[in-house]
Amino acid sequence: QVQLVESGGGLVQAGGSLRLSCAASGRTFSYAMGWFRQAPGKEREFVAAIIWRGTRTYYADSVKGRFTISRDNAKNTVYLEMNSLKPEDTAVYYCAAKSSSGSYYYTEVQYNYWGQGTQVTVSS
Repeated sequence: QVQLVESGGGLVQAGGSLRLSCAASGRTFSYAMGWFRQAPGKEREFVAAIIWRGTRTYYADSVKGRFTISRDNAKNTVYLEMNSLKPEDTAVYYCAAKSSSGSYYYTEVQYNYWGQGTQVTVSS
């Protein structure tokens, strides 16, 4: 069984930075990992994903150039470095693990395991 625990959320001013972490227990080193977010009143949306080798990453257009996803398989941890934060980045951020093969990473249904989420609030 895989368990995912996010941390690192908080309150930050616009233009600031945060680094989210997702600690995984269980056999996830061969899984692709993703970050999604859900703002109040909106559907959960894709943010970023990284394949198990860490050699390929994927980003939503809204965060491209500002966010960076990375992973440390030795520590079973995935990171989301968020820079130049905007108020519209305010959301609960979720970590997810994708155990299935296939190279599509952008939708929730591709992921098998989810964390509980961590709140990110960006003030203007």
